[in-house]
Amino acid sequence: MRRLRIAVRLALLIGWLLLCIPAYILSRLVTRRRIVPRIFLGGVARMMGVRIATTGKLEPRAILLANHLSWLDIPIIAACTGSAFVGHDGIAQSKFLKWLAEMNDTVFIARTRRQTVTHQIEQVRDALDISHVLTLFPEGTTNDGADLLPLKSSLLSAIDPAPEGVAVQPVFLDFGPAAQEIAWVGDEPGLDNFFKVLGRPAPLNVTVHFLPPLTGESLAGRKTIAAATRRTLEQAMGR
Repeated sequence: MRRLRIAVRLALLIGWLLLCIPAYILSRLVTRRRIVPRIFLGGVARMMGVRIATTGKLEPRAILLANHLSWLDIPIIAACTGSAFVGHDGIAQSKFLKWLAEMNDTVFIARTRRQTVTHQIEQVRDALDISHVLTLFPEGTTNDGADLLPLKSSLLSAIDPAPEGVAVQPVFLDFGPAAQEIAWVGDEPGLDNFFKVLGRPAPLNVTVHFLPPLTGESLAGRKTIAAATRRTLEQAMGR
């Protein structure tokens, strides 16, 4: 049954991608706003058997700081928010992944600092102008679902300070008991995790908690943003 689920879902994903590519190209002739990527990523989540519930309120213009368990986090958040994403430059090494990511206005943060912070800030503002919502995973990698990894304040340089009129809003992705089943951790190859999720029985329930935006002194700098985000996420996790 696992192999059958993988085969069926893989065929559906390929077919869905082939349908969405021409729709994306046509939509670009009409609007700058990326409509098709949100539809595509939402469809990916549904094909994986994901059932999404939400709590709290998403701010109209927001930078979301979320915990990170799996590649599934991206289609889940996109389905709820239409968000663009901030990713590390390692993703850009794969031409196919870079091509897919750029369709959704992904901002690539250069871990080797080849890009200046000033340029990254400009990219963040451009992505917000189009998508209104931008998501960043400040742990810098995925965790095992049991706890948070240290938040890397260096990844927040591009949102320090946040653009005027844009909320900085923590988001907690709660997969419940299934978290450790889908988490991508340690030395597990990316393809192994992809097929592990692909072969998992449905449904997969996740609650996306939109937590209160950071305010006041919490926004004083990237280190205080990281500390305040960690406190907020840990409270949501019941730590």
